[in-house]
Amino acid sequence: MIHVVFFSQTGNTEEMAKAVTEGIQAAGGEAKMVSVSDISAADLAGDAVYALGCPAMGDEVLDEGEMEPFVEDLLGSVSGKKIGLFGSYDWGDGQWMRDWEARMTGAGAVMVAPPVICNNTPDEEGLANCKALGEALAKA
Repeated sequence: MIHVVFFSQTGNTEEMAKAVTEGIQAAGGEAKMVSVSDISAADLAGDAVYALGCPAMGDEVLDEGEMEPFVEDLLGSVSGKKIGLFGSYDWGDGQWMRDWEARMTGAGAVMVAPPVICNNTPDEEGLANCKALGEALAKA
């Protein structure tokens, strides 16, 4: 089972999470999409592969209420894990995602594909990239 854990405020990142989940399933994998508020870092400790999604918030940072504490708790157990990152943004140039990817790889995580970012509502290309990320997770 591959968990697709996400935080979404406006629904854009949730839409991306659905596409990642569809990609996993299309590639023959089992997926479970779950809001970050409904899972703990300990729940993922035994998973070898998973996806994390969060939009850019404030000054291009992760959501500080739920996702940031979750990621902080997760950092101690990501070494050797194969993960995918995704999220949406409204301003800036995606720095939050570059920072997030650097944190995860710095802690030893292995990216299965480049992170997927979409400006506001994901378009067809963005959703296709999310599905491709899901397929890469299923094959990891």
